Amino acid sequence: MRFEKWQALGNDYLIVEADHLPWELTPERIRGLCHVNFGPGGDGVLLLSAGADGHVATLKIFNPDGSEAELSGNGAREAAMYLRARGWTADDDFTIATAAGTVRPRILDDRNCTMAIGSATTAGPDWPTGPADGLGTLMISGVERTFRFVHVGNPQVTIEFSTVEEVEALDLPTIGPAIETDAQFPNRTNVSFWAREGAGIRARIFERGVGETMSSGTGSSGAAVAAHLAGAGDSLDVRLDGGTLTVKIGEALELDLTGWAIPVYAAVLAPETVEELS
Repeated sequence: MRFEKWQALGNDYLIVEADHLPWELTPERIRGLCHVNFGPGGDGVLLLSAGADGHVATLKIFNPDGSEAELSGNGAREAAMYLRARGWTADDDFTIATAAGTVRPRILDDRNCTMAIGSATTAGPDWPTGPADGLGTLMISGVERTFRFVHVGNPQVTIEFSTVEEVEALDLPTIGPAIETDAQFPNRTNVSFWAREGAGIRARIFERGVGETMSSGTGSSGAAVAAHLAGAGDSLDVRLDGGTLTVKIGEALELDLTGWAIPVYAAVLAPETVEELS
């Protein structure tokens, strides 16, 4: 089974073309592939198949726990750069179908891409009891905190802190799981913790089905939208543990996400591992 590992700001995915799979990609097999000891290891799997209705490809995104994600900003960008690099298209502008709808990458060079990922909202079925403005409260380590819910193809809970130092001192593996699985969010949720930093923001991300990650495109977008709605500008640099992404926000909260993605290696899964996963 041929695959490639790509990474974007430390957020790494295994990219597999559907025609190269020797078996159905089940949750158990996804967990095996993403395991750092028993498989190649990664923050998830990107499955690419032939597109329809004018799309270059159809992209399915899987978390390392085996669940399917609606969208990943970093993952979709890695997929776009892969498609361009591996000859699926010669165009710099094209479309990809995802579970969250159509995304529109624009390739800038051999490392960088701007991705139109749709419009954000502050209400939706992933927070069925929430008000239209997305504002709510939850408990973090015994302290009540205000959050803003933002939907960017997947659910995001965004929590503002007063200083960058507060954000960097947070113990995300301890506080993240309780927020991800809070009863307010029936489909679980991603979480971003952020503070203003100059004209941009500093953010850390806890992803649904993954845990703390070095970066997240949709997490960055959710945090940027929350900052914008709180008075920040419409083009924000979001500094993450793995680097910086730029989020541009339109009048209707339409989002353009810009950043880099590069290949780590291409490989063929050994027959013994293919058999183990069978």
